[in-house]
Amino acid sequence: MEFSQFLADNKIQLIATGVAIVVFLLIKYVTKELVNKYGKLTRKAEGRMAQVRQIMAVLTNILFIFSVAIIWGVKTQNLLVGLTTVVTFLGVAMFAQWSVLSNITAGIIMFFSAPYRLGDKIKIIDKDIPIRATIESIKTFYTHIRTEDNELIVLPNNVFLQKIVTIISEKEE
Repeated sequence: MEFSQFLADNKIQLIATGVAIVVFLLIKYVTKELVNKYGKLTRKAEGRMAQVRQIMAVLTNILFIFSVAIIWGVKTQNLLVGLTTVVTFLGVAMFAQWSVLSNITAGIIMFFSAPYRLGDKIKIIDKDIPIRATIESIKTFYTHIRTEDNELIVLPNNVFLQKIVTIISEKEE
């Protein structure tokens, strides 16, 4: 088959793929700008914004790959079977997959809706071990806090998100 014949036979798919690429690049740009604007508006650390941008880029890339596969005639059922196979393999290979995904999700939720930020003095209300500390960093999987005794505590984001956290005002200190 000649190249010109290939172009003629797949004209619609090639145009649709070109449109998908443009839309993909536009979505990537808009997502990046929205995360940046939101991060600056809420005074999030640059490191946190970079983590959320990276996660959003991965999700956008997956969406793009699925879109192009559908454009080129891969049946949705086959895509789902392939995706299920990959997820099953990852689930077996990485026993803690659910924990990883829940920590990433919690990190994104904390980025967009948590009222605390780096440097805030907080109190974690826990009947067994109440903690007073300062937030040092919020990573993709973990939040690092430092107690008044200079002890570093690393909490998985999903655990941190489930705790009752109060921000200590300067009056309370």
